Amino acid sequence: MKTISFIQPSRNNLKYLQWSYNSIRKNLGYRHEICWGDDFSDDGTWEWMKEIADKDKNVKIYRNEGPTRLGHTILYDTLVDMATNDIVMIYHADMYACPKLDEEILKHLERGKVVSATRIEPPLHPDGPEKVLKDFGIEPEEFDEMGLMTFLDEGIDYTKKPTNGIFAPWAIYKDDFQSIGGHDPLYAPQSKEDSDIFNRFQLAGYKTIQTFQGFVYHMTCRGSRFKDGAMRNPAGQVFMKGRESSEWLAQNLRSTRNFIRKWGHMVQHDEYLKPIVPPKYDIAFKALRCNKQMLYELEPWCSKIYLDFGSDYMGEYEREEQPNTQFDLGEKIKMYGNADVTKSNDILVEFDCGDLNNENFQIIVNLAKMLQDSGEVGEMEFDIFKFYINSLQTYEDKLIVCKSNLYL
Repeated sequence: MKTISFIQPSRNNLKYLQWSYNSIRKNLGYRHEICWGDDFSDDGTWEWMKEIADKDKNVKIYRNEGPTRLGHTILYDTLVDMATNDIVMIYHADMYACPKLDEEILKHLERGKVVSATRIEPPLHPDGPEKVLKDFGIEPEEFDEMGLMTFLDEGIDYTKKPTNGIFAPWAIYKDDFQSIGGHDPLYAPQSKEDSDIFNRFQLAGYKTIQTFQGFVYHMTCRGSRFKDGAMRNPAGQVFMKGRESSEWLAQNLRSTRNFIRKWGHMVQHDEYLKPIVPPKYDIAFKALRCNKQMLYELEPWCSKIYLDFGSDYMGEYEREEQPNTQFDLGEKIKMYGNADVTKSNDILVEFDCGDLNNENFQIIVNLAKMLQDSGEVGEMEFDIFKFYINSLQTYEDKLIVCKSNLYL
């Protein structure tokens, strides 16, 4: 059997990492490498990692000494670089490796392919055809390992055919991962880095496969999102709504805005989580009667935005928002003055911000799809928008390879 390097960043979730490590060694043995990254934890994670690495020679460890966190977006790639096997698996610290996980992954894995296992999860998130909802515990202290083993023996439909979905844990050849530049630091410390690299796998022509014969039990989001753990109500039902940390909420918003800036759309996928990648166009906005709040809403959705002369809030917006992105907002946001900007970009969309509402803003949100379906070179009007379409060239293929200075 080929060997895998399990890639596991961790920050202040020691009990989950211990639970996960024990499952890998108990159910998969000691032949696979485990690469751990401690992200400036203060709960004893690093001390425990060193203790295990002294005893288990197939464990490699790295520590971010701080004082700020790097996040798993950066640590995934740091650990992949450290890995000595040809195959790496992005693997969360709150995942329990079920027996034969490695065998089932390796049955499908070849160069040019990315293979995901299937998650068995407690009902903390909505159900979907890409996972199995079954409660065997929401914390390591109450984990029903015997119940899970019985379920794997008696409750799983092993005849279900693979799909083309992708979600952690996923395995790939290390050189395939590195050939597209790994994860994009645009999303550091976390959130949306997975959707971004999944899009790039799709555009690079990698085949994504999810096997329904290899499983992990996943307690879900036990890093910064639900860092205080899960809870049960008096009836024993689990819930997470309203328990997201303020840190995660703020970073998720930043990463979502950066995903839109880069791709021109929200995350899209089919029911099995196979990525859907709409075209990426060069779109500029000429936004009449804009204000600072409207600029905040509009700016991520375009390559460039032209504002009325005298928009004195522009500098204030740039100073506040620039620390949240690698995109150069000084180059992106301009005043048009007396200039004719209809030829400035492949596509210019002109509108009066005073006429924008929740309904017609959805035209902006779905602009790539609309242009793909019915866009033509020339001028056209739709709702409150006037379009000057000089070219319908698309640029999504330019986004396959991640370069650290791509947005500077």
